[in-house]
Amino acid sequence: MGQAFHWVSAAIATAAIADSDLIIASVRLILASGSPRRAELLRAAGYAFEIVVPVVDESVRSGEAAADYVRRLAAEKSAAVQACVVSGFSRTGEGSPDDKGPPEGGHVPAILVQPVILGADTVVVIDGDILGKPRDDDEAAAMLRRLAGRPHVVMTGVSLRRGPHEAGRVVTTDVYVRDLSDAELNWYVRSGEGRDKAGAYAIQGLASRFVPRIDGSYSNVVGLPVACVAELLTSLLASNGKEGLFLNHSVSRKSL
Repeated sequence: MGQAFHWVSAAIATAAIADSDLIIASVRLILASGSPRRAELLRAAGYAFEIVVPVVDESVRSGEAAADYVRRLAAEKSAAVQACVVSGFSRTGEGSPDDKGPPEGGHVPAILVQPVILGADTVVVIDGDILGKPRDDDEAAAMLRRLAGRPHVVMTGVSLRRGPHEAGRVVTTDVYVRDLSDAELNWYVRSGEGRDKAGAYAIQGLASRFVPRIDGSYSNVVGLPVACVAELLTSLLASNGKEGLFLNHSVSRKSL
């Protein structure tokens, strides 16, 4: 795989595409991220996937707006992983590689088809400034002091890529952090929970006691707007057509 990538796990994903009915297709989904939070969100939504961690330059370009930054990074992550794996995709199971559909009887074998790559990047934005992961506890405390008692925005850029096609979006959520006493702030920093989190806090953890309100997607604040991912995945597969996919016509649902 080369030094720029790390394989973590392998599985086949289940994803939905739009047709006359909602058809369930077997799609190889690869998460281009080492974030355990993103992996947990995808699993909770019923997706199985592989994880390949790309190494990209995450520096903010001069004059780059936060929305442009997260959109660009998400696209660069998905592109980097696609370049690594796309030449090696193959199909396995019953039938030959030239099969155009499922074997007789509608059985869908375990297959690896042209993969869908999912890249994402999340930042906290306040006063137009991008807050990434803190370098140390002192910077974490400074970030939290800045966020306390006022609203801020969490932005996630999402990129899904299959073959030459790419679909992406930036999702924003307004987050309101209440005033924090010095004792509360110091306690939270010492917990270490925010050390690897954008903005130095985790809304799904201890910091939940400090956030009385959000406007927008909760999963976006955790690190991946799952509803957006599902929508983009459906759109991407529909625009790609069904080439390279085995469709399981024996399974049809009106809703998931």
